[in-house]
Amino acid sequence: MNNANHLPPLSWKKGDFEQRFLGGGGRFTRVNLLRSAVGGALLLVAFYAALTPFPGYEVASMFTERGLVPYAIVFFTAWSLVILFVKWRKLKFQMRALEDRYCVVPRDHGFILAKGTVDTVKTNIYQTVDDPKYFVLFNRIDIALSNLKNLGEVGDVDDILRSQAAHDESVMETSYSIISTFVWVIPVLGFIGTVLGLSEAIGQFGSVLEGAGAIDEIKASLQNVTGGLATAFQTTLQALVAAMTIQLLLALLKKSEEEFLDECTEYCVIHVVNRLRMHANQGSDQ
Repeated sequence: MNNANHLPPLSWKKGDFEQRFLGGGGRFTRVNLLRSAVGGALLLVAFYAALTPFPGYEVASMFTERGLVPYAIVFFTAWSLVILFVKWRKLKFQMRALEDRYCVVPRDHGFILAKGTVDTVKTNIYQTVDDPKYFVLFNRIDIALSNLKNLGEVGDVDDILRSQAAHDESVMETSYSIISTFVWVIPVLGFIGTVLGLSEAIGQFGSVLEGAGAIDEIKASLQNVTGGLATAFQTTLQALVAAMTIQLLLALLKKSEEEFLDECTEYCVIHVVNRLRMHANQGSDQ
C-alpha cells in the first residue's frame, strides 16, 4: 500500500482536474453540478466585465439592453462550457490508464489469471493508482478479479466485465443529461425573449395609432417600433448560436468518451479475458 508521502504514478487526488482545482470531484468523468454552476457564474461575470469597455457597440447592446433573458442565456451557456471543459480534462486523465507503462497484468505470455494469481494483479493495480474505484479501467478489473478470488469461477469474470462495461456506458449517458437539457432550455429562453420583445413592440405600435398625428410623426414613431421588432429576434439568434455551439462540443466530447470506453473493453478482453480462457482451456485438457 502507498503511504501519504509516496503517491502512485496515477493519483486521482492529484491528477483529476476537478479534485485538484475545484476542491472535490465526481467519480470517473462526472462533474459536480454545484461547483460547475459557480464556475458558470464566474464566467458570466467575466463575460459582462469584458463588454463593459464597449457600451456603444451593437454586440454589447445585444447582451446588456435586452432585458434579463440574455443574462440567463449567457449563464446557461457558461455553465455548459464549464461542465464540458471539466469533463474533457477528467477524460484526458482517465485515458492515461490505457498507456502501456501502466499495464497491471504481467506481459509474460506464460502468466495465467487464476484464483492464485489474482493478488499479483491487484498489487500492481494499487501500486499504479491510489484508489481503483475512481478509474474506469481499473475499477472494472478490480471488481472482476475480486469475484474470481472470492468465488474462483473463471467463467463469471467475462460476464462481470460485460456487465460493468454496460454500467459505465449508462453512467456516461447520465453525465451528459444536464447539458442536453441546457441545449433545450437555451433556445426556449431565446424564444421567450423574442415574444417579450414582440409584445413590447406591438404595445408601442398601439400607442402610435392612438396618438396618430401628422404623417411625419407617425413615420418617426414607426421607426422605433420596427427597431424594436428587429432587436426582439436578437435573443433567439443568441440562443440558437449558443445551443448549436454547445451541441457540437457535446457531440465531439461524447464521441471521445465512447471511444475510450470501447478501448477499455478491448483492454479487458486482451489482458484479462484471454488470460482466463487460456487457464480454462488448460483445465479442460487435464
